[in-house]
Amino acid sequence: MIRNAVAALALPFRATPLVATTTLALTVVAGAAPASGAWLTMLLVDELTSGTASAGRAAFLAVTSALVGGFAIALLYLGGHLGEVVQQRVALTVESRLFQRVATLRGLRQIEDPAFHDRLRLAEQAAQEAPGTISQFTQELVRSLVLLVSFAGALLVVWPPMTLLLLASVVTAVFARLATARREAATEEAWVATDRRRLFYRALLTDVRAAKEIRLFGLGELLHTRMVGSLATVSGARLAAARRGTLVQSGLALLGAVVAGAGTVVVAVNVVSGRSSVGDLVLFLGAVAGVQTGLSGVVLQLGEAGRAVKLFGHYLDVVGTRDDLPAGTGVPAEATIELRDVWFRYAEDGPWVLRGVDLTIPAGAAVGLVGVNGAGKSTLVKLLCRFYDPQRGTITWGGVDLRELDVEELRRRIGVVFQEFMAYDLTAAENIGIGQADALGDRARIVAAAEVARIADTLQALPNGYDTVLSRTHADEERTGVTLSGGQWQRVALARCLMRRDAELMILDEPTSGLDAEGEHRVHDTVRRHAEGRTRLLISHRMAALRGADLIVTLVGGRIVEQGSHDELMDADGEYARLFRLQADGYQDARAG
Repeated sequence: MIRNAVAALALPFRATPLVATTTLALTVVAGAAPASGAWLTMLLVDELTSGTASAGRAAFLAVTSALVGGFAIALLYLGGHLGEVVQQRVALTVESRLFQRVATLRGLRQIEDPAFHDRLRLAEQAAQEAPGTISQFTQELVRSLVLLVSFAGALLVVWPPMTLLLLASVVTAVFARLATARREAATEEAWVATDRRRLFYRALLTDVRAAKEIRLFGLGELLHTRMVGSLATVSGARLAAARRGTLVQSGLALLGAVVAGAGTVVVAVNVVSGRSSVGDLVLFLGAVAGVQTGLSGVVLQLGEAGRAVKLFGHYLDVVGTRDDLPAGTGVPAEATIELRDVWFRYAEDGPWVLRGVDLTIPAGAAVGLVGVNGAGKSTLVKLLCRFYDPQRGTITWGGVDLRELDVEELRRRIGVVFQEFMAYDLTAAENIGIGQADALGDRARIVAAAEVARIADTLQALPNGYDTVLSRTHADEERTGVTLSGGQWQRVALARCLMRRDAELMILDEPTSGLDAEGEHRVHDTVRRHAEGRTRLLISHRMAALRGADLIVTLVGGRIVEQGSHDELMDADGEYARLFRLQADGYQDARAG
């Protein structure tokens, strides 16, 4: 907690040092003003009740007291505005650092880990709430401490025991509020997974891609019920924690009232007996009211601040997340890629997905990868892109271990069409251009890639051509949004890959699964001519698409069981031949039907 608090309190001075320092100074002055006003009021009352009052002195004290009060209010407004400036700049800094860290994680291990997403959810919540909450609390704390010190002197003069009683009640309230804050933060941590599911159900209800199935299968009520159920569970837990805190704070407020009442009685009796003046009573009442008001504000905000500080630890953890992939420095060259005894699994206690894979992908060759679902094909792609490192064995590019190569340089040499490609809610040009971000503004290059992928005519015919937003959800009044068919989106994804003209390795993972037979043939023919001389890894369930590959590799249960040309594998009558004939028989049956 101390580490979290120190880091959070330092944020304003790192984000905007001058404004934060000015705000702190104004807060100190504003905290001292009420005590000064109360002291002037005491002097005014004593002057008026002294029997020898001077009109000039009384007028001076009255005007000065009013000016101090007005000055204090003005300072509060100015400090409030500067505090808002600090909050906004801190929020920008925190949000930027959080998602910069997420965006620069080299691998996928954290991104594909549900526990990391829970921490990220808490970190995002802390990033949104903690800066403002902690900044406000800091200002209120400084102001109240100055107020307390200022009034404590007055209380010591009027009735010293009152100072000790107030401090005792304050300390008790602070510890109770901190305990409540810990319970509230623990509640957020305990139910973050449930809250994440609520957001998931809510997102599904508005997801355009899921809309058809939700309506066809009548899933709306089911998803709504689960969303509301998750929300009710989390809300119930939060309310229970808040209820306990309210009961404790109410009891402490009553205790404070009893202490203040007892002190008031003592001072009033002293006034009656002549041991204290009426001004002393006025100063005492002002001090008690000021201290209790100031400290009640601090105690109320203390819970939110304590909860924010505890959750802020998740923010610090995510920002400080270490990369699971060590950074290399080498620059890859066009050369053969080799896998030697590669073993891989996603969790230390999980099943092996790849088991002792040995494979050579010659430079400039076309290698086909065959296997049923779950055989490990997509995992092999992830390792080649170095989203993960194998637990055992090595993958080399030109004889150099991928771990020793600069990750960014390596990935610049690779173009991929993933089986689960993205359909971005961007313009058609942007959907293609992001394949080579530094050429995003090169319209000629984008159009050329679209032509190779045989999607150019379709995109040009859109309402705003390549500037059409490929989304109905994120369209605006100026630009009409449209959606594409599955096959058209697949061609866009292929064009995105083809933006990388200098890619030395092209990986096509089911690049034509959404196309008809004629479209598939044309795309494969075009890609073959476009990628001539470059290394290609082709993955497809349509066996005929791989017949022309220089080498075909069959993956079964994470192991390579055979490799060779199409004719060699058919003659071997192994797994590849079985799958090929099974698919061919399916086509024969379809034709016969």
